Amino acid sequence: MLPPTDPDQLPKDPVLPVPLPAPHRIVMLSAGGLATLLAGLSMLGPFSIDAYLPAFPQIEASLNASPLEVQQTLTAYMLAFAGMVLWHGALSDAFGRRNVILVALVVFAIGTFGCAAASTVHYLWVFRIMQGVSAGAGVVVGRAIIRDLYSDAPAARLLSMVTMIFSIAPAVAPVLGGWIVTWFDWRAIFLALCAYTVLLFWVSWKHLPETVPPSRRQPFNPRFLAQSYGAIFGSFLFHMKAGVTALNFAGLFLYITASPVLLPVHLGLGPSEFAWLFVPTVGGIFLGSMTANRMAGKTSFARQIGIGFAFMLGAVTFNVGYHLLLPPALPWTVLPMFFFTFGSALISPGATLLALDLFPHIRGTAASCQSFIVTLLGAIVAGVIAPALSHSVLALALGQAGFAVLALGCWSTSRHYRRVLARNGR
Repeated sequence: MLPPTDPDQLPKDPVLPVPLPAPHRIVMLSAGGLATLLAGLSMLGPFSIDAYLPAFPQIEASLNASPLEVQQTLTAYMLAFAGMVLWHGALSDAFGRRNVILVALVVFAIGTFGCAAASTVHYLWVFRIMQGVSAGAGVVVGRAIIRDLYSDAPAARLLSMVTMIFSIAPAVAPVLGGWIVTWFDWRAIFLALCAYTVLLFWVSWKHLPETVPPSRRQPFNPRFLAQSYGAIFGSFLFHMKAGVTALNFAGLFLYITASPVLLPVHLGLGPSEFAWLFVPTVGGIFLGSMTANRMAGKTSFARQIGIGFAFMLGAVTFNVGYHLLLPPALPWTVLPMFFFTFGSALISPGATLLALDLFPHIRGTAASCQSFIVTLLGAIVAGVIAPALSHSVLALALGQAGFAVLALGCWSTSRHYRRVLARNGR
């Protein structure tokens, strides 16, 4: 059994000074360049989901498909993404971070080109599955790369920079998709995404270092994998720390998935006015990540996470109080989202790194498990919780408040549990 490690007792990891041997010379990027590349890899997910949504009517007409069949192209992608995100990290622990990302980009490019060439909706399902099994590699392996190269404040600073750049993707994707489908057709969306993937492959081939040398790689066999996953999912401390990030995301995702009801039904907004929710949400993530970047190294993770929770709890308290007394109205119904996501973005880098540091020898696998928990909870929110609460803005506010309180409970419990372990000499 692989015991979790107390992050406070971990030795400080040095920055790897040079790239490891590769078949060709890798030109190392600056920290900002690496953050941009990792953010670009992470953007494949939101681009795959959001960019083609405006094209659903065209896809239905072009492929002679029903609305449900086209909707299932998104379902096929999400199921494949959720299933495979659990394995990207383990594969990178065994075969190297760089190798897994490069192979994933090839698979994603083939799947994306196949989507553009699909002649029936059933072929589109197949190629969307190919996109799903490969799109998550950038998010999962990228986190492991950051923690391989940097420790403590530099790692938090780089992770917050990645989040800050990545937050642009959900804003840009539907807009670009709408422009492309207006000027060309739906297939051009996938061709543009394929070209973006080829560019990412070229930059990764030239500049992405391998951060796990062969001597540090773990075996990829059923027994070791069972031990690794068993140790991670059997760790109470891991569930508490991963739960912080997952529950914070659930509070955000609740409003995103409820937006087709919240905005037109409860707020009377048209299709072109969804920015009322989207702008404060993305603005909070962007500015929160920027603030986290500036705070890294100047304050402890615990203090930064505490400040983040103060913003989140203030936001949900106002949100619930307002809708208890007054009907939904702009801007008050959407304004709390800015402060909620600002606080969540402050919390995310520290909470993520603390969870990964519980298993420093299999960080890739730990990153996969963390992403799997977030994805699974997001699927439950989208499929069950959001539909159940969308009938009332007050119900949505209470749901978001519940997620925030549960996240705070996970954080407080993890700190108490660690103190108990320390007193017992473990």
